[in-house]
Amino acid sequence: MQTITGKTFDEERALYGAQNLTVRDCAFDGPADGESAFKEGRDVTVENCFFNLRYPFWHDDRLRIAASEMTAACRAALWYSNDITVADTKLHGIKALRECRNVVLRGCDIVSPEFGWSSQGVDMEDCTVQSEYFMMRSDRLAFRNVRMQGKYSFQYIAGSVFEDCVFDTKDAFWHAKNVTVKNSLVKGEYLAWYSENVTFENCRIIGAQPLCYCKGLRLIRCEMIDADLSFERSQVEATLTAPIVSVKNPLSGHIYVPDLGELILDIPEAKGKVIVQKRCCCA
Repeated sequence: MQTITGKTFDEERALYGAQNLTVRDCAFDGPADGESAFKEGRDVTVENCFFNLRYPFWHDDRLRIAASEMTAACRAALWYSNDITVADTKLHGIKALRECRNVVLRGCDIVSPEFGWSSQGVDMEDCTVQSEYFMMRSDRLAFRNVRMQGKYSFQYIAGSVFEDCVFDTKDAFWHAKNVTVKNSLVKGEYLAWYSENVTFENCRIIGAQPLCYCKGLRLIRCEMIDADLSFERSQVEATLTAPIVSVKNPLSGHIYVPDLGELILDIPEAKGKVIVQKRCCCA
């Protein structure tokens, strides 16, 4: 395997088609402003490198990136690539990941609107994220200890599991299918509208008008805070651990709650049952 160390590249397609290559302590920056440094590469390892130019990793296979930085100028960094591992790296350019398969991200700092679109098999752990429309239309996501802030995240995703995460994001999980969220904090208005077969287990859910127009919705031992007009026109089975502000027109199922501020039933289709199970305070 060839190794390149301590060099600066700024030309177009500087390492185009590279194979069995390790690049260490290099910079991709300069006046030539060249794009697509590693396009069509195979079995490439990148360590402690700086990227300030566009589209560095397109159509690559078996790519390893560690301890590197991609600036805001490094837009659309990883597209149409497979079998990628990125560790301890800053991904700060817009649309940093798209149309990729089998991606592992560990300990990364992601500041990237429209990150992760149409990708399959993304395993993310111990990462922080700032993004809008994060992971849209992706599937087979497995997230652990991910802290995310933004808007419109996880829309149209499928077949995914999230554990021990913190998501501060409005309009999250719209149209999501076959998704489980465990032991997590989910904060934001209008959570998971139009979703199908989504389960929240041991979660804290904060925000207005959550979980409306859902099919196959399940909540297991969840707490809902500031949640007014919840479950409107949803098919739901829920066990809540704390009082809820209001429930409106659940279509079917059962909602078990220790206390309820208001139940609104003003359409004939609302057949869901809310069962208030007040806790006994006696010794």
